[in-house]
Amino acid sequence: MQFGIFTVGDVTPDPTTGTTPTEHERIRSMVAIALKAEEVGLDVFATGEHHNPPFVPSSPTTLLGWIAARTERLILSTSTTLITTNDPVKIAEDFAMLQHLTEGRVDVMMGRGNTGPVYPWFGQDIRQGIPLAIENYALLHRLWREDVVDWNGRFRTPLQGFTSTPRPLDGVPPFVWHGSIRSPEIAEQAAYYGDGFFANNIFWPRKHFQKLIRLYRERYAQYGHGTPEQAIVGLGGQVFMRRNSQDAVREFRPYFDNAPVYGHGPSLEEFTRETPLTVGSPQEVIEKTLTFRESFGDYQRQLFLMDHAGLPLKTVLEQLDMLGEEVVPVLRKEFAAGRPADVPDAPTHAARAARRDAEGAPDDPAA
Repeated sequence: MQFGIFTVGDVTPDPTTGTTPTEHERIRSMVAIALKAEEVGLDVFATGEHHNPPFVPSSPTTLLGWIAARTERLILSTSTTLITTNDPVKIAEDFAMLQHLTEGRVDVMMGRGNTGPVYPWFGQDIRQGIPLAIENYALLHRLWREDVVDWNGRFRTPLQGFTSTPRPLDGVPPFVWHGSIRSPEIAEQAAYYGDGFFANNIFWPRKHFQKLIRLYRERYAQYGHGTPEQAIVGLGGQVFMRRNSQDAVREFRPYFDNAPVYGHGPSLEEFTRETPLTVGSPQEVIEKTLTFRESFGDYQRQLFLMDHAGLPLKTVLEQLDMLGEEVVPVLRKEFAAGRPADVPDAPTHAARAARRDAEGAPDDPAA
Protein backbone atom coordinates (compact mmCIF):
# COMPACT_ATOMS: atom_id res chain seq x y z
CA MET A 1 0.00 0.00 0.00
CA GLN A 2 1.19 3.51 -0.81
CA PHE A 3 0.92 6.50 1.51
CA GLY A 4 1.46 10.09 0.52
CA ILE A 5 0.19 13.64 0.40
CA PHE A 6 -1.57 15.81 -2.11
CA THR A 7 -1.79 19.56 -2.46
CA VAL A 8 -4.37 21.81 -4.06
CA GLY A 9 -1.90 24.71 -4.11
CA ASP A 10 -4.20 27.29 -2.56
CA VAL A 11 -2.87 30.72 -1.61
CA THR A 12 -4.85 31.39 1.55
CA PRO A 13 -4.26 34.00 4.27
CA ASP A 14 -3.14 32.66 7.63
CA PRO A 15 -6.11 33.64 9.82
CA THR A 16 -3.95 33.77 12.94
CA THR A 17 -1.49 36.34 11.53
CA GLY A 18 -3.27 37.88 8.55
CA THR A 19 -0.25 37.05 6.39
CA THR A 20 -0.80 35.84 2.84
CA PRO A 21 2.10 34.10 1.08
CA THR A 22 3.13 35.32 -2.33
CA GLU A 23 2.67 33.01 -5.28
CA HIS A 24 6.44 32.53 -5.33
CA GLU A 25 6.48 31.55 -1.65
CA ARG A 26 3.59 29.13 -2.12
CA ILE A 27 5.21 27.42 -5.09
CA ARG A 28 8.51 27.06 -3.23
CA SER A 29 6.67 25.71 -0.19
CA MET A 30 5.09 22.95 -2.31
CA VAL A 31 8.57 21.91 -3.40
CA ALA A 32 9.78 21.90 0.21
CA ILE A 33 6.78 19.79 1.22
CA ALA A 34 7.49 17.25 -1.52
CA LEU A 35 11.14 16.96 -0.48
CA LYS A 36 10.04 16.49 3.12
CA ALA A 37 7.64 13.75 2.04
CA GLU A 38 10.53 11.76 0.63
CA GLU A 39 12.70 12.50 3.66
CA VAL A 40 10.14 11.07 6.10
CA GLY A 41 9.51 7.95 4.03
CA LEU A 42 6.25 8.67 2.25
CA ASP A 43 5.60 7.09 -1.13
CA VAL A 44 3.68 9.68 -3.15
CA PHE A 45 3.48 13.43 -3.70
CA ALA A 46 0.58 14.62 -5.84
CA THR A 47 -0.39 18.08 -7.07
CA GLY A 48 -3.67 19.43 -8.31
CA GLU A 49 -4.16 21.48 -11.45
CA HIS A 50 -5.85 24.88 -11.26
CA HIS A 51 -5.93 27.83 -13.62
CA ASN A 52 -7.72 30.36 -11.44
CA PRO A 53 -6.75 32.36 -8.36
CA PRO A 54 -6.20 31.71 -5.50
CA PHE A 55 -4.40 28.60 -6.75
CA VAL A 56 -0.92 28.33 -8.26
CA PRO A 57 -0.38 24.82 -9.74
CA SER A 58 -1.28 25.63 -13.34
CA SER A 59 1.58 23.53 -14.73
CA PRO A 60 1.80 20.22 -12.83
CA THR A 61 4.40 18.59 -15.06
CA THR A 62 6.74 21.55 -14.60
CA LEU A 63 6.42 21.30 -10.83
CA LEU A 64 6.78 17.52 -10.81
CA GLY A 65 9.76 17.62 -13.16
CA TRP A 66 11.58 20.02 -10.81
CA ILE A 67 10.77 17.83 -7.81
CA ALA A 68 11.87 14.73 -9.71
CA ALA A 69 15.32 16.19 -10.21
CA ARG A 70 15.68 16.59 -6.45
CA THR A 71 14.27 13.25 -5.29
CA GLU A 72 15.18 9.62 -5.83
CA ARG A 73 12.32 7.45 -4.65
CA LEU A 74 9.12 9.51 -4.43
CA ILE A 75 6.30 8.65 -6.85
CA LEU A 76 5.13 11.87 -8.49
CA SER A 77 1.49 12.16 -9.40
CA THR A 78 -1.30 14.57 -10.02
CA SER A 79 -4.33 14.80 -7.79
CA THR A 80 -6.13 16.27 -10.78
CA THR A 81 -5.15 16.45 -14.43
CA LEU A 82 -7.98 18.18 -16.25
CA ILE A 83 -8.97 15.69 -18.92
CA THR A 84 -11.74 18.05 -20.03
CA THR A 85 -9.84 21.27 -20.76
CA ASN A 86 -6.41 19.85 -21.66
CA ASP A 87 -5.66 18.47 -25.11
CA PRO A 88 -5.23 14.68 -24.81
CA VAL A 89 -2.31 14.90 -27.23
CA LYS A 90 -0.47 17.28 -24.93
CA ILE A 91 -1.24 15.15 -21.87
CA ALA A 92 0.16 12.11 -23.69
CA GLU A 93 3.35 13.94 -24.61
CA ASP A 94 3.91 15.67 -21.28
CA PHE A 95 3.48 12.65 -19.05
CA ALA A 96 5.45 10.31 -21.31
CA MET A 97 8.28 12.83 -21.16
CA LEU A 98 7.96 12.98 -17.39
CA GLN A 99 8.06 9.17 -17.27
CA HIS A 100 11.44 9.18 -18.99
CA LEU A 101 12.85 11.94 -16.79
CA THR A 102 11.75 10.20 -13.58
CA GLU A 103 12.68 6.64 -14.63
CA GLY A 104 9.02 5.72 -14.30
CA ARG A 105 8.26 7.45 -10.99
CA VAL A 106 5.07 9.04 -12.29
CA ASP A 107 1.38 8.36 -12.61
CA VAL A 108 -1.60 10.58 -13.30
CA MET A 109 -5.08 11.19 -11.92
CA MET A 110 -7.72 12.33 -14.37
CA GLY A 111 -10.44 14.70 -13.24
CA ARG A 112 -13.13 16.85 -14.84
CA GLY A 113 -12.67 19.99 -12.79
CA ASN A 114 -15.65 21.77 -11.27
CA THR A 115 -14.73 25.44 -11.74
CA GLY A 116 -17.18 26.66 -14.37
CA PRO A 117 -15.30 29.73 -15.67
CA VAL A 118 -12.18 27.68 -16.46
CA TYR A 119 -13.89 25.73 -19.24
CA PRO A 120 -14.42 28.64 -21.67
CA TRP A 121 -10.84 29.82 -21.06
CA PHE A 122 -9.83 26.65 -22.86
CA GLY A 123 -12.61 26.71 -25.40
CA GLN A 124 -14.92 24.23 -23.68
CA ASP A 125 -18.34 24.14 -21.99
CA ILE A 126 -18.74 22.74 -18.46
CA ARG A 127 -22.12 21.34 -19.50
CA GLN A 128 -20.15 18.93 -21.69
CA GLY A 129 -17.91 17.87 -18.81
CA ILE A 130 -18.82 14.18 -18.77
CA PRO A 131 -18.77 13.68 -22.58
CA LEU A 132 -15.45 15.56 -22.74
CA ALA A 133 -13.95 13.35 -20.03
CA ILE A 134 -15.09 10.18 -21.79
CA GLU A 135 -14.00 11.15 -25.29
CA ASN A 136 -10.70 12.78 -24.35
CA TYR A 137 -9.61 9.84 -22.24
CA ALA A 138 -10.56 7.38 -24.97
CA LEU A 139 -8.13 9.23 -27.23
CA LEU A 140 -5.40 9.49 -24.59
CA HIS A 141 -5.67 5.77 -23.87
CA ARG A 142 -5.04 5.01 -27.52
CA LEU A 143 -2.23 7.54 -27.93
CA TRP A 144 -0.20 5.76 -25.26
CA ARG A 145 -0.84 2.28 -26.64
CA GLU A 146 -0.88 2.64 -30.44
CA ASP A 147 2.12 3.85 -32.39
CA VAL A 148 -0.07 5.34 -35.13
CA VAL A 149 -3.52 6.74 -34.37
CA ASP A 150 -6.39 7.80 -36.62
CA TRP A 151 -9.04 9.68 -34.67
CA ASN A 152 -12.28 11.51 -35.29
CA GLY A 153 -14.43 12.81 -32.43
CA ARG A 154 -16.72 15.65 -31.33
CA PHE A 155 -14.39 17.88 -29.40
CA ARG A 156 -11.16 18.23 -31.32
CA THR A 157 -9.84 18.19 -34.87
CA PRO A 158 -9.25 14.75 -36.42
CA LEU A 159 -5.91 12.97 -36.29
CA GLN A 160 -4.55 11.06 -39.26
CA GLY A 161 -1.54 8.80 -38.92
CA PHE A 162 -0.49 10.58 -35.72
CA THR A 163 2.28 9.33 -33.42
CA SER A 164 2.61 10.81 -29.95
CA THR A 165 6.22 11.30 -28.89
CA PRO A 166 8.04 10.29 -26.84
CA ARG A 167 6.54 6.85 -26.57
CA PRO A 168 5.82 5.66 -23.00
CA LEU A 169 8.83 4.40 -21.07
CA ASP A 170 9.41 0.66 -21.64
CA GLY A 171 6.20 0.62 -23.67
CA VAL A 172 4.17 0.94 -20.44
CA PRO A 173 1.94 4.02 -20.13
CA PRO A 174 1.71 5.88 -16.82
CA PHE A 175 -0.79 4.29 -14.49
CA VAL A 176 -4.06 6.23 -14.52
CA TRP A 177 -6.37 6.96 -11.63
CA HIS A 178 -9.78 8.48 -12.35
CA GLY A 179 -10.68 10.88 -9.55
CA SER A 180 -14.22 11.75 -8.60
CA ILE A 181 -16.19 13.14 -5.72
CA ARG A 182 -19.69 12.64 -7.11
CA SER A 183 -19.88 11.22 -10.66
CA PRO A 184 -20.81 7.56 -11.18
CA GLU A 185 -19.91 7.97 -14.87
CA ILE A 186 -16.26 8.42 -13.85
CA ALA A 187 -16.34 5.30 -11.67
CA GLU A 188 -17.76 3.47 -14.67
CA GLN A 189 -15.01 4.83 -16.91
CA ALA A 190 -12.28 3.69 -14.52
CA ALA A 191 -13.83 0.23 -14.36
CA TYR A 192 -14.17 -0.07 -18.12
CA TYR A 193 -10.46 0.49 -18.71
CA GLY A 194 -9.30 -1.44 -15.66
CA ASP A 195 -7.70 1.73 -14.30
CA GLY A 196 -7.61 2.93 -10.71
CA PHE A 197 -10.44 4.85 -9.05
CA PHE A 198 -9.56 7.58 -6.56
CA ALA A 199 -12.39 8.62 -4.27
CA ASN A 200 -11.32 11.96 -2.86
CA ASN A 201 -13.44 11.54 0.23
CA ILE A 202 -12.55 14.76 1.99
CA PHE A 203 -15.85 16.64 2.03
CA TRP A 204 -18.82 14.29 2.00
CA PRO A 205 -19.96 11.48 4.37
CA ARG A 206 -18.45 8.09 3.73
CA LYS A 207 -21.77 6.55 2.64
CA HIS A 208 -21.59 8.65 -0.51
CA PHE A 209 -18.16 7.30 -1.41
CA GLN A 210 -19.08 3.77 -0.44
CA LYS A 211 -21.66 3.84 -3.24
CA LEU A 212 -19.15 5.10 -5.81
CA ILE A 213 -16.49 2.59 -4.82
CA ARG A 214 -18.98 -0.27 -4.73
CA LEU A 215 -20.11 0.65 -8.26
CA TYR A 216 -16.52 0.80 -9.47
CA ARG A 217 -15.61 -2.55 -7.94
CA GLU A 218 -18.69 -4.29 -9.34
CA ARG A 219 -18.20 -2.90 -12.83
CA TYR A 220 -14.45 -3.62 -12.73
CA ALA A 221 -15.33 -7.30 -12.25
CA GLN A 222 -18.09 -7.25 -14.86
CA TYR A 223 -15.63 -5.90 -17.43
CA GLY A 224 -13.39 -8.90 -16.75
CA HIS A 225 -10.44 -7.26 -15.01
CA GLY A 226 -10.61 -9.37 -11.86
CA THR A 227 -12.74 -9.75 -8.76
CA PRO A 228 -14.30 -6.70 -7.10
CA GLU A 229 -11.71 -7.03 -4.34
CA GLN A 230 -8.90 -6.75 -6.90
CA ALA A 231 -9.99 -3.35 -8.20
CA ILE A 232 -7.46 -0.56 -7.61
CA VAL A 233 -8.79 2.02 -5.14
CA GLY A 234 -7.27 5.18 -3.70
CA LEU A 235 -8.64 7.45 -0.99
CA GLY A 236 -8.11 11.02 0.08
CA GLY A 237 -8.13 12.32 3.63
CA GLN A 238 -7.33 15.35 5.78
CA VAL A 239 -5.47 15.41 9.07
CA PHE A 240 -4.05 17.85 11.58
CA MET A 241 -2.04 16.53 14.50
CA ARG A 242 -0.53 17.58 17.77
CA ARG A 243 0.64 15.43 20.67
CA ASN A 244 -2.73 15.70 22.33
CA SER A 245 -6.08 16.23 20.71
CA GLN A 246 -6.99 19.35 22.67
CA ASP A 247 -3.95 21.21 21.33
CA ALA A 248 -4.71 20.02 17.79
CA VAL A 249 -8.30 21.22 17.92
CA ARG A 250 -7.39 24.56 19.49
CA GLU A 251 -4.65 25.26 16.92
CA PHE A 252 -6.55 24.09 13.84
CA ARG A 253 -9.93 25.65 14.61
CA PRO A 254 -9.21 29.15 13.21
CA TYR A 255 -7.83 27.61 10.01
CA PHE A 256 -10.89 25.40 9.62
CA ASP A 257 -13.34 28.20 10.42
CA ASN A 258 -11.86 30.50 7.77
CA ALA A 259 -10.83 28.01 5.08
CA PRO A 260 -12.39 28.80 1.66
CA VAL A 261 -13.11 25.12 1.07
CA TYR A 262 -15.17 24.44 4.19
CA GLY A 263 -15.17 27.47 6.48
CA HIS A 264 -18.34 29.21 7.60
CA GLY A 265 -20.32 25.98 7.31
CA PRO A 266 -20.61 22.94 9.60
CA SER A 267 -18.61 23.15 12.80
CA LEU A 268 -15.23 21.47 13.14
CA GLU A 269 -16.80 18.86 15.39
CA GLU A 270 -19.57 18.12 12.87
CA PHE A 271 -17.08 17.89 10.03
CA THR A 272 -14.75 15.51 11.86
CA ARG A 273 -17.73 13.36 12.84
CA GLU A 274 -19.23 13.11 9.35
CA THR A 275 -16.17 13.13 7.06
CA PRO A 276 -12.65 11.64 7.06
CA LEU A 277 -11.12 14.83 8.53
CA THR A 278 -9.13 13.91 11.65
CA VAL A 279 -7.95 16.60 14.06
CA GLY A 280 -6.21 15.10 17.04
CA SER A 281 -3.26 13.03 18.16
CA PRO A 282 -1.25 10.70 15.90
CA GLN A 283 -3.03 7.75 17.53
CA GLU A 284 -6.40 9.21 16.64
CA VAL A 285 -5.28 9.63 13.03
CA ILE A 286 -4.19 5.99 12.98
CA GLU A 287 -7.45 4.76 14.46
CA LYS A 288 -9.69 6.72 12.11
CA THR A 289 -7.67 5.91 8.99
CA LEU A 290 -7.85 2.20 9.81
CA THR A 291 -11.65 2.43 9.71
CA PHE A 292 -11.44 3.26 6.00
CA ARG A 293 -10.75 -0.38 5.22
CA GLU A 294 -13.92 -1.35 7.08
CA SER A 295 -15.90 1.07 4.92
CA PHE A 296 -14.25 0.62 1.53
CA GLY A 297 -12.39 -2.71 1.59
CA ASP A 298 -8.67 -3.24 1.08
CA TYR A 299 -7.24 -0.47 -1.05
CA GLN A 300 -3.94 0.57 -2.58
CA ARG A 301 -3.26 4.28 -1.98
CA GLN A 302 -3.95 6.72 0.83
CA LEU A 303 -3.21 10.41 0.27
CA PHE A 304 -3.58 13.14 2.90
CA LEU A 305 -4.24 16.85 2.38
CA MET A 306 -2.09 18.73 4.89
CA ASP A 307 -0.94 22.07 3.46
CA HIS A 308 -4.20 23.95 2.92
CA ALA A 309 -6.25 26.64 4.64
CA GLY A 310 -3.34 29.02 5.19
CA LEU A 311 -1.27 26.72 7.42
CA PRO A 312 2.33 28.01 7.53
CA LEU A 313 5.07 25.91 5.99
CA LYS A 314 6.73 25.29 9.36
CA THR A 315 3.53 23.76 10.71
CA VAL A 316 3.05 21.58 7.63
CA LEU A 317 6.59 20.23 7.89
CA GLU A 318 5.97 19.40 11.56
CA GLN A 319 2.84 17.52 10.50
CA LEU A 320 4.83 15.56 7.95
CA ASP A 321 7.39 14.54 10.57
CA MET A 322 4.59 13.07 12.70
CA LEU A 323 2.93 11.45 9.69
CA GLY A 324 6.12 9.80 8.47
CA GLU A 325 7.61 8.84 11.81
CA GLU A 326 4.59 7.90 13.92
CA VAL A 327 1.52 7.34 11.77
CA VAL A 328 2.45 5.71 8.47
CA PRO A 329 4.69 2.95 9.93
CA VAL A 330 1.78 1.77 12.06
CA LEU A 331 -0.68 2.06 9.18
CA ARG A 332 1.61 -0.01 6.92
CA LYS A 333 1.76 -2.77 9.50
CA GLU A 334 -1.94 -2.76 10.33
CA PHE A 335 -3.16 -2.57 6.73
CA ALA A 336 -0.82 -5.43 5.77
CA ALA A 337 -2.21 -7.61 8.55
CA GLY A 338 -4.98 -9.77 7.21
CA ARG A 339 -4.73 -8.41 3.69
CA PRO A 340 -5.89 -11.20 1.35
CA ALA A 341 -3.20 -12.61 -0.91
CA ASP A 342 -5.21 -11.92 -4.06
CA VAL A 343 -5.52 -8.17 -3.39
CA PRO A 344 -2.97 -6.51 -5.68
CA ASP A 345 -0.29 -4.16 -4.47
CA ALA A 346 -0.33 -0.51 -5.47
CA PRO A 347 0.76 -0.29 -9.12
CA THR A 348 4.30 0.84 -9.89
CA HIS A 349 6.05 1.24 -13.21
CA ALA A 350 8.61 -1.46 -12.41
CA ALA A 351 5.95 -4.00 -11.47
CA ARG A 352 3.83 -3.23 -14.52
CA ALA A 353 6.83 -3.43 -16.86
CA ALA A 354 7.81 -6.78 -15.34
CA ARG A 355 4.24 -8.05 -15.76
CA ARG A 356 4.24 -6.91 -19.38
CA ASP A 357 7.45 -8.81 -20.03
CA ALA A 358 6.19 -11.93 -18.28
CA GLU A 359 2.55 -11.99 -19.31
CA GLY A 360 2.03 -9.35 -21.98
CA ALA A 361 -0.65 -7.61 -19.90
CA PRO A 362 0.68 -4.38 -18.40
CA ASP A 363 -2.65 -2.58 -18.24
CA ASP A 364 -4.45 -4.95 -15.88
CA PRO A 365 -3.01 -4.58 -12.37
CA ALA A 366 -4.86 -7.66 -11.16
CA ALA A 367 -3.73 -9.83 -14.09
